[in-house]
Amino acid sequence: MSSNAESGELLCERAAALLDAGRVNAARPLLTAARALAGRTLASIHLSVRLAAADGDWQAALSELDEAIEAHPEDCGLRKLRAEARHRTGNVEGAARDAAEAVLNDRTDLRAKALLGAALLDLGLLADAGSCLREAVAGAPHEAIYREALAAALERTGDADGALAALTEGIVVLPGSLSLRNAAILLCMRRRDFIHALKFAEEACQVGPLDATTLGMKGHALVNLGQHDEAALAYQDALKLDPEDAHVRHLVASSGLLPDSKRAPEAFIRAVFDEYADRFENHLISLGYGIPGAIRTVLQDHPKLATGEPLGPVLDLGCGTGLVALAISDLPVGPFNGVDLSPRMLEQARVKHLYAKLCEADVVAFLDERQGQWPLIIAADVICYFGDLSGLFAGVHRNLIPNGWFIFSTEELLPDLEGVTSGNGDYALGRQGRYSHAPHYLYEAALAAGFRVLRVDRPSVRREAGVEVPGLLLTLERIPPS
Repeated sequence: MSSNAESGELLCERAAALLDAGRVNAARPLLTAARALAGRTLASIHLSVRLAAADGDWQAALSELDEAIEAHPEDCGLRKLRAEARHRTGNVEGAARDAAEAVLNDRTDLRAKALLGAALLDLGLLADAGSCLREAVAGAPHEAIYREALAAALERTGDADGALAALTEGIVVLPGSLSLRNAAILLCMRRRDFIHALKFAEEACQVGPLDATTLGMKGHALVNLGQHDEAALAYQDALKLDPEDAHVRHLVASSGLLPDSKRAPEAFIRAVFDEYADRFENHLISLGYGIPGAIRTVLQDHPKLATGEPLGPVLDLGCGTGLVALAISDLPVGPFNGVDLSPRMLEQARVKHLYAKLCEADVVAFLDERQGQWPLIIAADVICYFGDLSGLFAGVHRNLIPNGWFIFSTEELLPDLEGVTSGNGDYALGRQGRYSHAPHYLYEAALAAGFRVLRVDRPSVRREAGVEVPGLLLTLERIPPS
């Protein structure tokens, strides 16, 4: 080996050590110097890809890897790096192929098995994913990320107890792992086991260091246990640690410690409903959720349907798992187009085969980018994540045809036992992070946006603690131009 090659290799080793220590910027000039001395060696390629990954520039990493693997197809390290890069950029099938190639080359390679398991999990091949990930965890019990992936696979197969056991065993082995503790808290909350979620959160806070995500989930568990004052303190502490986190700020606002925002942030909605997706329908049905049936009743009085004519296409804003489409699927209505922020809710909607199109997007952004010609737009339990409705109503109006209908539900803002109405009198943000609206405000916002109010119904939204939650179901019509 030439002196330049030896020097380049030594520089790459030093740069890799710096990168392992988290000193990304210090590693960069060493890579530049190594390549100036020895050119584009395998060691420098590995290092370059790791630096691109540290920057989150997975496309740059892929470009380098594609070229390197073409030149060095036998290098399993490159295959594993590309598997991760492909997974990160959404090419899950490609990630699985690369990881499988690495496993075939060396069946003892635990990282390759973990990468393959993660890819198979996203491909829905749950049994194979679980098998790979169990082997990875058994061979490398101190790798937290392997355990988290195994827990996800077990939960997806319906073995929530096994998933929690995998995480709990990991916490014993790695007591300082915040990611394992947060995963256990989140799993408990998905199971609505808020007592154990709180226990895990309190233990995480004792082990330290404090984390905004942990504190935010602690607050969420306390809210669901009815301990609102304690929740407010947890949210306040979370906000101190990460004052710019939109999710945390919304939860703090709902606890009364911040002035209300005008809508729930996208991150909050996506996190809540991704967490909720697997049990969403069963839970709502158990609470007597009545909005889809109430929308069906209203639609039966639509002039077209009343005369036997079809009505459509339909835009379902915040479609969730597709409960409204399911409730009206036997009516001559459709095709359905659904929009939702939560990818896991959309997965549930997709398997119903009721939607012609499904789009992962914020509903306001979706409406702002279009000027559609919809005769019917539906929003079941979407308005409750908005306070100020002017932007949403303007977008709906722009996307409806003249005389098109907009049917939406929300929770009704009512005065308390002492006659005091919370919020600004038009809407208020509750402790669960949802808004309720006053009827007068809905009328005023509808008229200002160019609608006429055709109908107001007052169905029960659901039951909470055995009490009916009062709802409002409005049917608006776009006023045609004169």
